[in-house]
Amino acid sequence: MGALYERGGLAVMILIRCRDLSFAYEGNPAVRRLNFAVEGGEYLCIAGENGSGKSTLIKGLLGLIQPQGGSLLREAFRQNEIGYLPQYRAARMDFPAGVFEVALSGRLGRRGLRPFYSLADRRAAEENLDALGIGDLRKKCYRELSGGQQQRVLIARALCAARKLLILDEPAAGLDPVISAELYRTLQRLNRERGLTVIMVTHDIQGALPYADRILHLKTDQIFWGTRDEYADSDIGRKFLGDPRRVMAHD
Repeated sequence: MGALYERGGLAVMILIRCRDLSFAYEGNPAVRRLNFAVEGGEYLCIAGENGSGKSTLIKGLLGLIQPQGGSLLREAFRQNEIGYLPQYRAARMDFPAGVFEVALSGRLGRRGLRPFYSLADRRAAEENLDALGIGDLRKKCYRELSGGQQQRVLIARALCAARKLLILDEPAAGLDPVISAELYRTLQRLNRERGLTVIMVTHDIQGALPYADRILHLKTDQIFWGTRDEYADSDIGRKFLGDPRRVMAHD
C-alpha cells in the first residue's frame, strides 16, 4: 500500500518520492539533489537538454542503477507492474516478428512459469493495439511498418506490461511533429481513461507540455518541478517555450 495524503478533499497515493536524490553515470554526477513526487494517475513530463541526466534518472527510477545519494521511495508498485519504453532504436527492432507477437511479448513478465500465453494475455495485446489505433496492423510484419507505426507497437507492448506505471524515454524521437502530437494525445487519453501513471522523458517540451500534468526540468540539477501552468509562467518555461500562450493553445 502506498503513502496517502489529502489534496482537495481527496486521498492521493504517492507512487514515487525523491528526496535529495542523486545518480552518477560512469562515476560522474549525472543528476543531483532531486526533490519531487509522482502521484498515482499523474502524467509527468521530464524535460531537459541532451546530457541533462534525464535517461540516467529513468534508469534510477526503474531500479537499474543505485542512488549516489539521497533517497528514492517506490511505495505502491512492484517491478512487474511497470511498462517501460526505452529510447527507440530501429536497428534493434529489425526482425521478422508480427505486430501481434511484438505487443504480446510485453506480457512475458506476467507469465511466470506458464509455458504459454493465456487468453487474458492475448486479449490484453489485442486491446492495447486497438487503443493505439493500430489493431488493423496486428497481422503485419513489424519491420515493414513506418517509424510512427513501429513506435505505437512498442508502446502497446509496454502497455501490456504496465499495471500502474508507464515510463517512456523519448517516445517521439525521430517522428515528425504531426505524428508526435497524435502520440502525445494518445498517451494523455490512456492516462485519463485508465488512471495509468505516465512518466515521459522528452526534449520536445513545446510539443509535450499541453498534455502533461506536471513538468520536471533538469540540467543535472533540478531547475523546475511543478504544474504545466506554473512551468509556462516560470522564467525557465518562458526561455524554452517562447510564447507559452501559443503552446498551451493546443490543449
